[in-house]
Amino acid sequence: MLTQESCRSFAALLASKQPVPGGGGAAALTAALGIALNTMVANFSRGKKKFIDYQDKHDELIARGEALREKLVDLVDKDAEYFEPLSRAYVMPSVTEEEKREKEDVLQRCLKKACSAPMETLEYTYDAILMHKEIEDISSKNIISDVGVGVQCLKAALNSAYLNVLINLNSINDEKYVNENKEKAERLVLEGSRLADEIYLKVLNIINIKE
Repeated sequence: MLTQESCRSFAALLASKQPVPGGGGAAALTAALGIALNTMVANFSRGKKKFIDYQDKHDELIARGEALREKLVDLVDKDAEYFEPLSRAYVMPSVTEEEKREKEDVLQRCLKKACSAPMETLEYTYDAILMHKEIEDISSKNIISDVGVGVQCLKAALNSAYLNVLINLNSINDEKYVNENKEKAERLVLEGSRLADEIYLKVLNIINIKE
């Protein structure tokens, strides 16, 4: 499992001439780091005198963040698991008409499977951005920069997962499947990026305020 590798080993594998991990796994891992920072901020802000009335909210964010982080980390391995059959399908023989038909059938099934992982990453990353919106006003100003770092990780993951969705959709023949997923992906990216920019600018303004 890729997620059992050290950070150094994972980066080396990512740099190697191996089919996995790839951009999809990198996007999921980046999103996991983004939501981890949200949980860290909630942990540090929880119980502070200024935010004592928000302890239940902090507890809720911590629980949701931990669950979301696990899902995103799992997607690092899931993305690799779903891509490997696709990489094998691309090298199937296609000399005879029967071989061509069989290869195309397998490719289409594998492409939809491969597309599902970055679509999940998109959905979870969008949820994580919403959670940064929830914590921006109930976090200690000493670590508000980590809200900004977290949301920047999530914006990068959002756009990266979107690229992986598109590259799979471009080779899928099922027009209904393509249209539905493309529409959903575009909506998540546009709205998620807008929210991420809004949160980041708010963090910048807080940090730049001179007392």
